[in-house]
Amino acid sequence: MFLKILSHPVFINLNFHMPMIVDLSYPIVMLQGENGSGKSTLLHSIWYALRGEQIEGYVYRLEPGPVPGKPFLFDAEQHNPRTQLEFFQDQPQMLEFLKTASHGQVMLSMFRENFPSLPDGTILLLDEPEMALSVSNQRRILKMLLELVDQKKFRVICATHSPVLLEAKETYVINLDNHTNKNVPIEDMGIEGQSTIQ
Repeated sequence: MFLKILSHPVFINLNFHMPMIVDLSYPIVMLQGENGSGKSTLLHSIWYALRGEQIEGYVYRLEPGPVPGKPFLFDAEQHNPRTQLEFFQDQPQMLEFLKTASHGQVMLSMFRENFPSLPDGTILLLDEPEMALSVSNQRRILKMLLELVDQKKFRVICATHSPVLLEAKETYVINLDNHTNKNVPIEDMGIEGQSTIQ
């Protein structure tokens, strides 16, 4: 599956050439780059495209056709359950856990309990899930992601700074700093003057 971004207000401001062609055909895709390089913007752009949403100034095309699986977006900063305790007033055990657990423990519980309950074939989009996790726990979530791919046929797209996630042999890395990746793009997607991001 490829996402062709024909126009995008943020990426044009970041001097990306249009069209951008983003290779999403791998089971686990990592978006790498410095702060402000466009990782979260690209992740949310993929989210909109997978849902078929039209956003002003953002023109895109998914190839080939309909998306297999339902997308689920989790932004570790915006969706931190510890900052939304009002949603758990009728779940006293969960409320107590959220009040006493660390941010990292809450994140691990999302991977252990919430994500596996999503339907088979889910496309899981994660924005910096390693944010509150130690290196050993980053290794744990990598193992959990691999299990979701293997056992539940998930596809994972993740914006991250984590070397543990980026350097895993199972991950396909899109580097927004270099506008390159660590794999060779297929030739028939070539368009003169396009961004080299694949």
